[in-house]
Amino acid sequence: MTSEPATSPAQQIAAGYAAEGAALELGTVVVDGACDPSARVRIPLATVNRHGLIAGATGTGKTKSLQVLAEQLSAAGVPCVMADIKGDLSGLARPAAADANIEARAHDTGDDWTPKSYPVEFLSLGTTGIGVPVRATVSSFGPILLSKVLGLNATQESTLGLIFHWADQKGLSLLDLKDLRAVIQYLTSDEGKPELKALGAVSTSTAGVILRALVNLEADGGDTFFGEPELEPDDLLRVDDQGRGIITLLELGSQGTRPVMFSTFLMWVLADLFTSLPEVGDLDKPKLVFFFDEAHVLFSDASKAFLEQVEQTVKLIRSKGVGVFFCTQLPTDVPKDVLSQLGARIQHALRAFTPDDEKALTKTVRTYPKTSVYDLKSALTSLGIGEAVVTVLSEKGIPTPVAWTRMRAPRSLMDTIGTDAITAAAKASPLQAEYGQTIDRESAYERLNAKLAPPPEPEPVPVPQYDEALPPPLPPVAGEVRSPGTAEPSMMEKVVNSPAFKSAMRSAGTVIGREITRSIFGTGTRRRRRRR
Repeated sequence: MTSEPATSPAQQIAAGYAAEGAALELGTVVVDGACDPSARVRIPLATVNRHGLIAGATGTGKTKSLQVLAEQLSAAGVPCVMADIKGDLSGLARPAAADANIEARAHDTGDDWTPKSYPVEFLSLGTTGIGVPVRATVSSFGPILLSKVLGLNATQESTLGLIFHWADQKGLSLLDLKDLRAVIQYLTSDEGKPELKALGAVSTSTAGVILRALVNLEADGGDTFFGEPELEPDDLLRVDDQGRGIITLLELGSQGTRPVMFSTFLMWVLADLFTSLPEVGDLDKPKLVFFFDEAHVLFSDASKAFLEQVEQTVKLIRSKGVGVFFCTQLPTDVPKDVLSQLGARIQHALRAFTPDDEKALTKTVRTYPKTSVYDLKSALTSLGIGEAVVTVLSEKGIPTPVAWTRMRAPRSLMDTIGTDAITAAAKASPLQAEYGQTIDRESAYERLNAKLAPPPEPEPVPVPQYDEALPPPLPPVAGEVRSPGTAEPSMMEKVVNSPAFKSAMRSAGTVIGREITRSIFGTGTRRRRRRR
């Protein structure tokens, strides 16, 4: 009687990553430096909306891991939104060229590698970038996210919230930065100070600090980002004519000096998706996957209100079919309440040169399930480029065994395609016609300027002239309309002067006036959405 051959540690680990449904292939298991091409490491597509973390020191392969995930999501018909801070991800739009390194990696990972390109949309924050310009209105961005961009403290954030509330109560639309600046200038003026006082604990000095922060933001190019037309979330949920999910890459444009603007904008898009998408529960695949690159910028010096909003959005948006992956250097960059909600971990190499590095390494080890195969503390500092320590959620929602993984190679170009190619792709985009031109409709700035402007000089009333050959007109009855030079009122005059007609005209004027006001200022709705 022969005994069954012992299963290798690599195969035992890989058994925890088996999936009956569709899955994203990450790579293969490495044990004692040897890679087993048959021991596959994968993420079930149905659990991608349980979120994830991609971490590691600079130059360890995080961007390539992002690229591998985006490629397979697109091929599965799942759109992605990614921040392309360095421009490297633009290579998704072109197939890679095979070389010795790619062939060796394909052999190690058991990958039937073939070069491919993927559908990519290039967007830029504001109008100064090379992609299709996208914007958000100040009102929909909201005081909490805007406070993060402006670097306000908790007191100033609270004050900004009251200013937003006052503008909303007065029907003053906040579309761009000049609208908000006009509101604050009015409230700090002699005419507006009673209004400011009525808001409560709002000081003129605090309002002045907010105003100066707005001016600085405008000087840094923030005025090109806030405004209309506002980005519609539906434009991030598209697939191409082959059924592949479109990968939306966002570049900073003039906001390169303000990475916090970039990360906060992504948070706004995510929050906007949360409010607009219906509940769908658990799906076979997500409707959209968001990748937050440089996540430490999002959480650094964030207020309690901001962190609570991020935590709540990440926690609940899973039921809307949206997955979120944070990409950063250290897991400790992400608040623990958010980190605890991230089901997948792809941890590239960490450096431990200083006592702080050593402390961060120890904390990272504690976030992984226990393993008897690896010394995680040693493994995390010994990973090669393009290798990662991985654990994900299985199809049953159970954490998989820890796997030292040699990641598969991207099928698309692992480099930028260049500024000229990105600019040409953006100009040819169907979104260019929708977002290419800035719209500046009447809002708080115009209304407050009109209110503070001196009234126009009244035009002189012409003196009626009468024909001397006709008898003088009878004195008019109070409230009547009388045609010049007539002795008796005409039938039309009698109708116009009747109380019933005047009452009807007053009622009609009120209704028409209300509808005109709504159409001009957009009151009653946060934004206008296109019908599809």
